[in-house]
Amino acid sequence: MGPPSTNIFSSSPAFGTPAHPILPANTSRIPPPAFKPAAPSHTTAPILPVLLTQQNLRPTAVRTLKKYNLSLTGPALQSLALFVGRNCGSGWREEGTAEQAIEEVAKLWKNENGGFLLEDGEKLKGILKVLESCMSGGRVGVVKTGQGLRRESSFAFGNDSAVDLGGRPALETQKSFGISGLSVQDEEGDGEDGAGDPRAWVKTISAYEMPRLSYEVEGKHFVAAKSKASMFPAPAEKIAVFRDRYNIIHQRLLRSEAFQVPSFSVRAPTLSRSDTTTAQQFYKLTPIANLLGRGGTQHLLLGMLGVAPTGGLAFHDLSGSISLDLQHAQPMQGHDSAYFCPGMMVLIEGQYEEDWAGAGSSGLGNTGGVGGTIGGRFLGFSIGGPPVERRNVSLGVDLKAGDPGGGFGWTDFLGLGSDRAVGERMRRLEKRLLDPASPSCMGESRRKMVLLGEVTLDQPATLAALRKVLQSYDSADAEPPMSFVLTGNFSSRAAMANAGTGSVEYKELFDSLAAVLSDFPRLLRSSTWTFIPGDNDPWASSFSSGASALIPRDGIPDFFTNRIRRAFAAAKAEVSLGRRKESVDGEAVWTSNPARLSLFGPAHEVVVFRDDLASRFRRTAIRVGEATKTRTDTPVDVEMDMADAAATVEGAESQDTSMSDTQAPASTDPPTLIAAKKLILSLLPQSTLSPFTMAIRPTHWSYTSALSLYPLPHTLVLVDAESEPFALTFDGCHVLNPGRLVTASGRRKVVKWGEYDCWTRRGVIKEDFVS
Repeated sequence: MGPPSTNIFSSSPAFGTPAHPILPANTSRIPPPAFKPAAPSHTTAPILPVLLTQQNLRPTAVRTLKKYNLSLTGPALQSLALFVGRNCGSGWREEGTAEQAIEEVAKLWKNENGGFLLEDGEKLKGILKVLESCMSGGRVGVVKTGQGLRRESSFAFGNDSAVDLGGRPALETQKSFGISGLSVQDEEGDGEDGAGDPRAWVKTISAYEMPRLSYEVEGKHFVAAKSKASMFPAPAEKIAVFRDRYNIIHQRLLRSEAFQVPSFSVRAPTLSRSDTTTAQQFYKLTPIANLLGRGGTQHLLLGMLGVAPTGGLAFHDLSGSISLDLQHAQPMQGHDSAYFCPGMMVLIEGQYEEDWAGAGSSGLGNTGGVGGTIGGRFLGFSIGGPPVERRNVSLGVDLKAGDPGGGFGWTDFLGLGSDRAVGERMRRLEKRLLDPASPSCMGESRRKMVLLGEVTLDQPATLAALRKVLQSYDSADAEPPMSFVLTGNFSSRAAMANAGTGSVEYKELFDSLAAVLSDFPRLLRSSTWTFIPGDNDPWASSFSSGASALIPRDGIPDFFTNRIRRAFAAAKAEVSLGRRKESVDGEAVWTSNPARLSLFGPAHEVVVFRDDLASRFRRTAIRVGEATKTRTDTPVDVEMDMADAAATVEGAESQDTSMSDTQAPASTDPPTLIAAKKLILSLLPQSTLSPFTMAIRPTHWSYTSALSLYPLPHTLVLVDAESEPFALTFDGCHVLNPGRLVTASGRRKVVKWGEYDCWTRRGVIKEDFVS
């Protein structure tokens, strides 16, 4: 072998060689930085740099980053390989130094809110630069100032972070942090301007601004969508919509206690029906493709209801499809307790009847099993929605002993930071500003949110009712509410659809609204006003004519709302010298449908959706148990004692009402309360705002993640103008429907709206009268 070459190594990623030459052995070592403790020369073993390739480091990097729900790109892996080879040396695998270094990279990447994908760039280079200055003997050293890259300090925020990504202004206090636009100063002080006002922490998130996430089955975590959002996406995204819904519900269901296989079983599990109270040990799901050759046996299936080409019912999962017979089925939660529509994910317990002639008498489909329609039919005995999972269980925070957490606390569902990163500090801030026991708490009326539904501006009674509501909050003795939410339809007829409401007439509706709002300048200066459109509002109404338009849909165009923006500007200009200026100016936000209101980041999430869901459920629901109804007038009780299926629905206005999933609604409940419970039990278990097929309720394939109800929000404001107002709580999710603003006919009109307390996270239905 000849003498070593003095040529500089190539920096090509294809060869995995470093960008800088490796120093010869006879070159003196560079002295450590000033903030790094100098280690004695006899205790630090020399490091022999190696040329590490991506293939060698990939298993270690992927395994380590998976702990933090991170993935990485090829260039990022190349940068990590160069860093580990240069700083960890030949013992990177045996001594575990590579895994330790990659863990610190992942912690700091999470700290800087780098997202789910570890990418090569200035941010990663800054992290590696700081780590390189802290390396000693191939390991991450300890920093003298206490800013070491240990576990307790790697998730520090602001100046507590050991990473300087360049260009970031220094924060004045070590308790500050800045992640995803959320910056909190000292916990005991007001911090920056407006930080002492809770309205400074209210953020409206449009459906088009939310992160586009999909569930990855292999990694068991959420990842960012790889395809670019488009109004005309590829057909494969339509299939991915239902596959993603199925995977989310499936992983949630397997985590339920009722589906946990015990370590030691005394007897074999059975799914047979019983008239006794024999307790089920656990439940096991069977894929449809596995039914072949098992005729006459009973199984529990999870899948999507659908309509077969022959017109009959069909049941689909990822493995195949089968003809479905629900003539003898009974709801698991009780008689007439929920709706079951095509497109919904449901659990069905029943018996498989094999047909040796093929997939039905018509011969449609194939009998291949996987991916096709198998022969025979599935005779359902009981049907029900999947159990609901509480928000804290999904995120894996504040768990009780024995609760299997979902572990999605590091996932940023809103684009404002994950619950594990900023949730705890935001909850402390929320308690300081909203808790009545706190000395810096705002007034009771300041933590209110006023919800107005179906504000049809072309009806004269609506403007009088709106003035009546605003007068009740424009009192000098009380502070204005934190926020007003007005939802459409803002026109009783479809705008620009040849229905008598053109663009000029529609703009005049908001001009009349601006005239009413101008009489309450104090509310305009002190509150956040959010406007959410309905199906009769442009531009969607111009081609849908008031029918179900694509969701999510964008907000009302600025062309129609100029006069209202002018009213807000005039209200701010009226502030005199002797009057205290508001710390945060009032604003009007024209957002999408649905939209989300974030209070204190991920600590409080409110979903607002305007849709007549109850009527759509009634129109498209399938009938079950028809054979049982003709045989007897009394329902047959089928025992399906699932542990997580039982939940409590609380509160109809001022009274608390309890309802079990395994029992029918009490006959003493009023019909409006029974209908509200049925709507909630049909919607929340589906983990989406639109549990229908595309033919029933079309959606934008690229933006269906904005319709997700997983994890459950703290509050769901479901504005259904065709249902009576209600305020109920189900498994920690408060569901509130303010209903129609003006109801009844005649000279005396009834005005109803919702009032939501942002601290107690409970709402009530208010009522008044207007002539």
